[in-house]
Amino acid sequence: MVLYNNYNLKLREEFGTRVQKISINAGFTCPNRDGNKGRGGCTFCNNLSFHPDYCLPTKSPLQQMEEGIFFFRKYESQQYLAYFQSYTNTYAPLEQLKAIYESVLQHPKVVGIVVGTRPDCVDETLLDYFAQLSKQCYVMIEYGVESTLDNTLKAINRGHDFATSQWAITATAQRGIPVGAHLILGLPGESQAQLIEHATTISKLPLTMLKLHQLQIVQGTIMAQQFIEHPEGFSLFNIDQYIDLTIDFLEKLNPEIAVERFVSQSPKEFLIAPDWGVKNFEFVAKLEKRIKQRNTFQGRLFKAE
Repeated sequence: MVLYNNYNLKLREEFGTRVQKISINAGFTCPNRDGNKGRGGCTFCNNLSFHPDYCLPTKSPLQQMEEGIFFFRKYESQQYLAYFQSYTNTYAPLEQLKAIYESVLQHPKVVGIVVGTRPDCVDETLLDYFAQLSKQCYVMIEYGVESTLDNTLKAINRGHDFATSQWAITATAQRGIPVGAHLILGLPGESQAQLIEHATTISKLPLTMLKLHQLQIVQGTIMAQQFIEHPEGFSLFNIDQYIDLTIDFLEKLNPEIAVERFVSQSPKEFLIAPDWGVKNFEFVAKLEKRIKQRNTFQGRLFKAE
């Protein structure tokens, strides 16, 4: 029995070899920081907490790519995807974006790009460009959705509603471009039932891939201050609670949507709570064991409409 649709395995099958993402910081900012949409960014976000040390915007994207490939050099046969991860990686004029994306494709082991962005920072023209580029290499667009509830999106200062995510995901998929989404499970004010219902809502969208993240409180964020001042407003999960929540979510998730990740890991120096003390592969092992114990699988309770 297949426990869940594993995106990393699908990627390996597509390319016939191991494929590694290399994170790139191309020096973008965010409309939720520079005043276009807001100031201060999303309440949960400290960008320094999720990119490697070599990701410095003082280095060109190609240099960062080369250093990342050197780091993973023991895997001789593997290929690479340039993962534009930091901030909003479509937030610049189109010609500038083209130059940035296409610079990393000069490397012979780079087989494509993955672009992390906000759903309110793409338009028809940019998506048309991605569609053309996808004829030459692998292209995936990852959207930070975070929640399907507008009240939550407003509370975390996201700067867009869920309808914007629905439009962006659909418009991207209609062009034949693989599309991913990020969801955070455990944002303040969301009940257990609402967290699981995210799976039903997101299953209606033409997603290729989904990343799940447990809510983490990290230093240097607005949410960290909120947590210090009003801890009663937060319901942080211990690892066993989150594993069962994730399985409940998977049971209702469309089995056609591949899952790339179940948890995120902020560095110890940034993390306030929760600190589970496990690595990603250890979490996955615990999750898979629990799925088997519950004799279930992704999509068991999914109902196509």
